[in-house]
Amino acid sequence: MAWRCSGASNAELVANLRSGGIMKSDSVAKAMGDTDRANYVPNKRHAYDDSPQSIGYGATISAPHMHAYASEHLLPYLRPSARVLDVGSGSGYLVAVFAHLVGPSGKVVGIEHVPELVEWSEKNLRTDGLSKSLDDKSIEMIAGDGRKGYEQGGPYDVIHVGAAAPTVPQELIDQLASPGRMFIPVGTYMQSIEQIDKDANGKVTREQVMDVRYVPLTDKEKQVGAFN
Repeated sequence: MAWRCSGASNAELVANLRSGGIMKSDSVAKAMGDTDRANYVPNKRHAYDDSPQSIGYGATISAPHMHAYASEHLLPYLRPSARVLDVGSGSGYLVAVFAHLVGPSGKVVGIEHVPELVEWSEKNLRTDGLSKSLDDKSIEMIAGDGRKGYEQGGPYDVIHVGAAAPTVPQELIDQLASPGRMFIPVGTYMQSIEQIDKDANGKVTREQVMDVRYVPLTDKEKQVGAFN
């Protein structure tokens, strides 16, 4: 029923996600309310539709209900001063949401292998009022292969992956803090979200959360080439 959460404005979209039971916490509602989706989509007319949208280069911005689900599942680890890695950061939308949740003492790194999307996402974040966070490096957008993570910025309390990996990259597990949590779609034809937790002793546990359909987490040439 998530598709019913579309709104005529960002505030109405968030309210519908809340009333639909997808968004449960005040903090996630505020963070998504403070992040105007119209600043992160090419087609402003459909900014508040609860559906994924193409952002070019074979990439998409996920449907708002998936951003809400991800934020809610990761929320216990999205504390002030937390370090966050967003793999396949695309438009920069979820980087902004995470930045609002961890505050100025936190650090959010977005990694995306298409340089043009990295440049666009930085523009989007500045348009959405986050210039200071980019300037002081509490938000950092990186062009690189997200399957390998970004070791220089870790370990991460939270890792979010915005595209489906055939298997969970070991590099991402290695860069997860103890304790820490990852939210990642896994699979090829059949996909599911996995919540991967690493406890204070380094023990890793995995839980399937829901079935999904995401674009694949692949290399730049395959992603861009498939859509040319």
